[in-house]
Amino acid sequence: MKKKERGTRTGFSTGACSAAATRAAVESLLQGEVVASTSCLLPNRDLVDFVVHEAWLDGDCAHAVIIKDAGDDPDCTHGAHLTADVTLLRGQAGHLVLEGGEGVGIVTMAGLGLELNKAAINPVPRKNILENIRLVAEELLHEHGLEIVISVPNGAEMAKKTLNDRLGIIGGISILGTTGIVRPYSTAAFRASVVQGIEVAARQGQHSVVLTTGGRTEKFVMRELPQLESSCFVQMGDFLGPALDTAQAQGLKQIIIGGMVGKLTKIAQGEIITHARRNPVNMALLADMAKTIGASTKSVQQISAAQTARFAAECMAEEGLVEVFHMEIAKRAVDTLQSRYPSVFHIRVLVCDFDGVKLAEFG
Repeated sequence: MKKKERGTRTGFSTGACSAAATRAAVESLLQGEVVASTSCLLPNRDLVDFVVHEAWLDGDCAHAVIIKDAGDDPDCTHGAHLTADVTLLRGQAGHLVLEGGEGVGIVTMAGLGLELNKAAINPVPRKNILENIRLVAEELLHEHGLEIVISVPNGAEMAKKTLNDRLGIIGGISILGTTGIVRPYSTAAFRASVVQGIEVAARQGQHSVVLTTGGRTEKFVMRELPQLESSCFVQMGDFLGPALDTAQAQGLKQIIIGGMVGKLTKIAQGEIITHARRNPVNMALLADMAKTIGASTKSVQQISAAQTARFAAECMAEEGLVEVFHMEIAKRAVDTLQSRYPSVFHIRVLVCDFDGVKLAEFG
């Protein structure tokens, strides 16, 4: 039987569903009765309606649940019950407390950009949850505060199907999402869209194609390369190999890659499909890079024993080696690709941090 291909229907991140659950609970407190639905502002600025699956109100406490729909690329959190419990903090004007409850992982290792021993609620979802609160409860916050606890029943079981334990996130899932939207990056449909984007650039007579791993890196390289037309830019996601094979078939010679430390390390170690679930980042390779640029023995050893490329970047920042470290990553990524496609491309790599700030350039 032919395997059924997944489609392109988008879904919502755990972060978006957490923000919607929180907003619904806050609205219940404000209205004095539970709400059946809510409109939530996502990080990408879309206003989306969510159905509230479960809700209750008891005095100064409100509870709301949003069931996650992951669209056509369901992962282990598809169907998860993202739950918000909100408590009014009387007399604590403007005070907002956001914590993780049952099923939300606890951060136990550095390198994730999250506070140790705190809930694994990533910065963008955290900001988005608080923004939605302020949008509906501005007047209330002049006099009172709110405590929000995000929980995910069965989150600890879901986390066993992720890499969270390897990353030092214990006891549950992470609350994630940079846009609020889950796109089916692993599907044949997305891969086809990458191929199509490169073919369009070639048909329009472009000599360069700019490959980025996502929205943040695309915005970064667009700022760096304002002279290029929009058709040059293709979000390749994890599909570097298909992107370069298509560029070669189309006769495109100038390849520019925009990326951050994790994906670029994957490229440097020879991965052409850079999805996090395939092969882990080669920490020995990162340790060797650190040694090459003159990092301390202590940092080299710490990086070798660590689990994330971001931890390596943080170590190099402490030693004042940010630019030269990321330059070394870019150089090795270029060298790896040139060996895979000898005399085919002129490759240039631009590196940014997690806020889209330029760190290095090579090629």
